[in-house]
Amino acid sequence: MERLRRGPPKFLHIGFQECRLHAHSRMTMHSTPAFRLTRFLPLTVAALMAACGGGGGGDGLVAVAPPEPAPVSVDATALSQPLSPAAASILALDLQNLPDYKATLPPHYAGTADNTPPGTLDSPAVATLGRVLFYDRQLSLTSTVSCASCHKQDEGFGDAARFSTGFDGVGKTTAHAMRLANLRFFAAGSMFWDKRAASLEAQSTLPVQHPVEMGFDAARGGMPAVIQRLQFLPYYPELFTAAYGDAAITEERMQQALAMFMRGMVSTNSRWDEAFAQVFDPSLPDKGVNKPLPGFTDEENRGRELFMASRAAGGQACAACHQPPSFALGGSGSNGLDAGETLRFKSPSLKSVALSSTFMHDGRFSSLEEVVEHYSSGVQDGPALDGRLKGPDGAPLKPQLSPQDKAALVAFMKTLSDPVLGTDERFASPFWVDRR
Repeated sequence: MERLRRGPPKFLHIGFQECRLHAHSRMTMHSTPAFRLTRFLPLTVAALMAACGGGGGGDGLVAVAPPEPAPVSVDATALSQPLSPAAASILALDLQNLPDYKATLPPHYAGTADNTPPGTLDSPAVATLGRVLFYDRQLSLTSTVSCASCHKQDEGFGDAARFSTGFDGVGKTTAHAMRLANLRFFAAGSMFWDKRAASLEAQSTLPVQHPVEMGFDAARGGMPAVIQRLQFLPYYPELFTAAYGDAAITEERMQQALAMFMRGMVSTNSRWDEAFAQVFDPSLPDKGVNKPLPGFTDEENRGRELFMASRAAGGQACAACHQPPSFALGGSGSNGLDAGETLRFKSPSLKSVALSSTFMHDGRFSSLEEVVEHYSSGVQDGPALDGRLKGPDGAPLKPQLSPQDKAALVAFMKTLSDPVLGTDERFASPFWVDRR
């Protein structure tokens, strides 16, 4: 959709603090049975895991499929009417000419894990609703922060700050905001750093109800208070009607819309993607991932080799936990940041990792060089340490990489940056007030 560059006078987000809070029945999510999970490099990854001493299970847990959210089965695009003048004064949207948010995946993404509920029918109207919810500061108690406050498009949908500032301008989160690109490719049961949410849908409204992040915890009315506030805004009845055929606002619908919008945030335009597409060969056991990549410097290809190859083959097997093409893995364990660690954290996608300035779940590192140094010499032992970071004797691996190899790994990770997603108009704020 062509970017709307000019619009009506600036709209000020005005809080609805005067609204009385009252109890509503909280919507729960329906469940469906199965989650479709396949592997991009089944043979290569299995070899990498074995070489790292991790076995096939990664974090050693028995996989139990959590309940899945209900699929979005309403294609209500045809129901869309033009926004009312009141809504159009707030939103830079044309409901009769909505973009397609669904990512077009290149062939080398075939077989990648996908947590989209089976049967979901992609709807531009539902995804647009999710886009508005994602950027709307009215979802916070003080109408000052939105999802996008901690997940900024130009930072890979992450946050440069080590810990993000909450709704009151004072409180801080206790975890670093993870980049959201490629969330679609995490298996069910692995949302958030500590994997506490069963699905992307379930995850999407938890920050709204967090006492520090957006403030609508149970003591402050919870989701019923949020829904009541949205009902007083001129644009949500229209957006919900366009998406679902009626104006009913429920938490389940909010979750579906937010999840559909975020699943569109897929990184496929990095230099690695473009180069790998030229050598990708589905007939090969490794799909061609170990081939030198055209257009890469010698240093970048050396970093690629170290990243992809097993330790037995002279590499560092980084791809065992950051699996191409999403460079992510939900089933990993601790990466040994602290001795005695008992919590298991998932491996985030490394796409656009070079856009970040803080790294790890607690943001303790400020450069990719520090990250590489950790895996070279700083991995600590603990009950939750991922087996792929242990040697044959069970001790943490500390390969003591040469300065040249450290630099090569950093150079390779920089090839994973996607310059398109960070400026894609489909994922920018739809609010006039943010577009000045």
